[in-house]
Amino acid sequence: MIIIGYDDHDTAKRCYAQVIELQKDRIVDLTGLAVVTVDSDGESHVDTPTRVVSGSAAGGALWGALFGLLFLVPVAGVVLGGALGALFGVLGKVGIDRSFRDRVQSLLGPGKAAVVIMSGQRTEDKFIDALKPFGGQVLKTSLSHEQEKELADELDTE
Repeated sequence: MIIIGYDDHDTAKRCYAQVIELQKDRIVDLTGLAVVTVDSDGESHVDTPTRVVSGSAAGGALWGALFGLLFLVPVAGVVLGGALGALFGVLGKVGIDRSFRDRVQSLLGPGKAAVVIMSGQRTEDKFIDALKPFGGQVLKTSLSHEQEKELADELDTE
């Protein structure tokens, strides 16, 4: 998973559009993509192209859970209690710990935005070169296919 934070919405939306083009050009094989913008009142808005998110139920569940845990946890954590705590334990084992979630949340404030990318494979040099002009603060965590399956299995039991 790659999360790129931007100080403005326009740059994030241009990066997001570029990632969609990279998918069309087969430079990246997306399993999830979203742009998160925060308005001047601090309210988050999400744009996710449904045709990009993984077609498998496990992939869709994983994308939805990771996205929710990274961006919507403060409210959901209070409501979901123990079940969410167990999932946080699994996330921590695969490198998405509280520190990473805090860094993700610190990227977003009023007027800011982030592009969230999950991909199976990508041509790394072409991918980086295509996104370099947009700049931004990059956060990255790598989930192996085994770790994705472990998370998806954990979600399936919740």
